[in-house]
Amino acid sequence: MTDSRCPVRRVVAIGPVGFGALLALASLSIAAESSSTAASTSAAPTTVTFARDVAPIFQEKCQECHHVGSMAPMSLVTYEETRPWAKAIRQRVILRQMPPWHIDPSVGVQKFKNDMSLSTEQINTIVRWVDSGAPLGDPKDMPAAKEWPAPNEWKAAKELGQPDLVIKADPYTMPAHHQDVWWRPTSAVPITEPRWVRAVEVRPTTAGARKITHHAVAYLVQDDPDSAAPGASNDLGGRGYLMEWAIGKGYDLYRPDTGKLLMPGAQISWDLHIHAVGEEIRDDVEVGIWLYPKGQEPKYRTYLTGFQALRGFESSTGSHDRAGRNIDIPPNSVVATDNYTVLKHAAILENIQPHMHLRGKAMSVEAILPDGTVQTISYVDHFNFNWMINYIYADDAAPVLPKGTTIHVTAWYDNTHANPNNPDPDQWVGFGDRTVDEMGHAWMNVTYISDEDYNAWAAKHHPKLEANASSRP
Repeated sequence: MTDSRCPVRRVVAIGPVGFGALLALASLSIAAESSSTAASTSAAPTTVTFARDVAPIFQEKCQECHHVGSMAPMSLVTYEETRPWAKAIRQRVILRQMPPWHIDPSVGVQKFKNDMSLSTEQINTIVRWVDSGAPLGDPKDMPAAKEWPAPNEWKAAKELGQPDLVIKADPYTMPAHHQDVWWRPTSAVPITEPRWVRAVEVRPTTAGARKITHHAVAYLVQDDPDSAAPGASNDLGGRGYLMEWAIGKGYDLYRPDTGKLLMPGAQISWDLHIHAVGEEIRDDVEVGIWLYPKGQEPKYRTYLTGFQALRGFESSTGSHDRAGRNIDIPPNSVVATDNYTVLKHAAILENIQPHMHLRGKAMSVEAILPDGTVQTISYVDHFNFNWMINYIYADDAAPVLPKGTTIHVTAWYDNTHANPNNPDPDQWVGFGDRTVDEMGHAWMNVTYISDEDYNAWAAKHHPKLEANASSRP
């Protein structure tokens, strides 16, 4: 956590001409990268083959989704399955569209537990393979095939085994054609004594359910005032959370000696946003919960918090209430908005998962320390509505911040024809729950620690923070 940038910003709007200039610069950058790649190709003496060089990369970074029976539209396991897609793969990896990892690699935290991105060397290897005719090579060089879990297997099971509790939401059948639905059933948590949670995974249980579920939030309702984050507003962050799921997210595994507390009589209050996709589908969603052993009580509690990027038109305090939170995105424009949240205690930030809708373009999270120093935490520069990636910081890289730090979240929205996800760039867009409306917040698991813990960490790590006045986009 050494890079920082972006001063305190005002809400800005960039017209079509300015945005066109940005696109031109981006095209020049991509062309330069492609040219550099071509130069390295001509200098490389060894032919890159699928069996020896490319298959291991796909196995490590791609095949979890790209195998038969998984969510991707094609398999990239065998040469015969992969070869027809070679040119498309080349384009996707150069543009860093695949694998889906949209965080800027030049600023902020860069060590993650779940990093699925390709290195520059891996990208160059794939490009060289395609440019040389995408040869198979010697089949004996192929790595041994991996065994992938069944589609209905818990993602966390590989690391943690099967969950201790599985709690299902009441199902909802979505018609083929219908307005968006927000389904809010409740489910009892089957425990008779206090238990601590070390990991949580929310998932739609079928491929069809994944098609129609925009997001699934599992709120925690119980007689425990400490379930909600300290100083949280009455809306996002004002209730206890187990987890929020959106496509592309896996599970939350809390750092050692950290967890969430479940109390007897607790209930899960679901908030399931469902949309029609042209066929009748039953939406089934469930949560898996992994518990600490009985009697084991972790030292810290962690809180899933939605740090707002939106504020009311009248004042920055308007965003604390749902009615006051809004955004004004004119037709054919790129707009930025921001907001600030003060940490009431010293804290560790465990992850970032930006949440916006179809016009979402980018999001940055900065820490403004009590001495005024500004530090970049993370900058997602190519937000993709279809991939709500949860970027989980490595334990030794997670930001540790003192009491009184201000979390500054800025979100950018692209309501122009340049945005391929935009359903109508001639439409004004405001705040709302529908997919065609907008919202903006950064989901982050926050682990609050004591001032003594923070001072001990600071004495050991001697954090050196630098201000940076560069701007985004």
